Amino acid sequence: MKTMNDKIIIFGAGKIGRSFIGQLFSTGGFEVVFADIALPVIQEMNARKQYEVVIKSEEEKVITVRNVRAVDARNTELVAKEISEARILAVSVGKNALHAILPLIARGIERRYANNKSNAIDIIIAENMLDASSFFREKLQRCLPQGFPIDQFVGLVETSIGKMVPIVPQKLVEEDPLRVFAEPYNTLILDRKAFRNPIPEVEGLAPKENIKAWVDRKLFIHNLGHAATAYWGYYYNPLHQYIWEALEVPLIYKTVRKTMLQAADLLEKKYPGEFTRTDLADHVDDLLERFQNKALGDTIFRVGCDLSRKLGADDRLAGAIKLAVSLNLPYDNILNTLVVGCHFRAKDENGLLHPGDEAFMETYKNGISRVLESVCGFNESNYFHILIEGQQIEKKLYLLRDF
Repeated sequence: MKTMNDKIIIFGAGKIGRSFIGQLFSTGGFEVVFADIALPVIQEMNARKQYEVVIKSEEEKVITVRNVRAVDARNTELVAKEISEARILAVSVGKNALHAILPLIARGIERRYANNKSNAIDIIIAENMLDASSFFREKLQRCLPQGFPIDQFVGLVETSIGKMVPIVPQKLVEEDPLRVFAEPYNTLILDRKAFRNPIPEVEGLAPKENIKAWVDRKLFIHNLGHAATAYWGYYYNPLHQYIWEALEVPLIYKTVRKTMLQAADLLEKKYPGEFTRTDLADHVDDLLERFQNKALGDTIFRVGCDLSRKLGADDRLAGAIKLAVSLNLPYDNILNTLVVGCHFRAKDENGLLHPGDEAFMETYKNGISRVLESVCGFNESNYFHILIEGQQIEKKLYLLRDF
């Protein structure tokens, strides 16, 4: 049950933190406190006590998120005090920044435990990561005293973040550094079993019994389909700028849908008690409709860039292929998409490649096999057939321009 002083501390006042987590909990009656290091955002938020989320669809809508404030995450004592008094925490900073906030969270947890050993705290891990709770637990435990009862006192709640939040143009950021864009979709899938306290009564929270299945669904259908749209869209026409443009080409739409359905077959077999073929096919079609939201303005560059990560060993494409091999199911459409992704060279609004993609291109100069081995994790001893098939696809790519 919610009380008048319910408060959520959100580490990271970025796009997901503001447009999704903050918006849900503010609407649910919580005070929302962001912990961040961006001083302009902190100062502006504390001056206004509110910000706007622009819902991008055919009928644009503006949601004013109220009852918010921010603290400087570098102020350890202040943040620890906030944690000790909060109902729940959330983290949305990106995997690479977690190391910077975990000691801070640990300090707050210690203070909370010292005040009341029965006052457990739940942490919503709003990060797109595999095995997020295990990663978080290992790193957090290192920051806590030896023997601290982390499993009893801290609920590490994995999520599946399906909300699409595009980049706000720099000119608009300069006009209002707090305003964010987002799609209408507003469901936060999270791990029911991980909570140590009653799940907050907040509309939009969707607790699931088997969170691993839903995280895989996000990665291997949503993320895979998004990337497939960007890679085939760019390959078909490098002048395509937006995701919706690519999907207006019937053959690209058909190819992307076929690839997503092949990935859906993997999830149906891996999680027979969680998903049906009809469930997954409906999800694919719903996603394709959302991808075609012109008002969202999601770019092919944003969706496809950062190739070393998105083509990485356990990520959306290579990870799906490995799952297919383990289940003895077809993966040809997914592998075609991965190889096409190696040709992705889209640039941002300033005409620049993603910094990491320049390094990827250096690897690619040594051939598709080098990429498949060093980036995608297909070693010769276990995945020799993938290396051969990848080479064959590469040789035939000029034919694929005609689909």
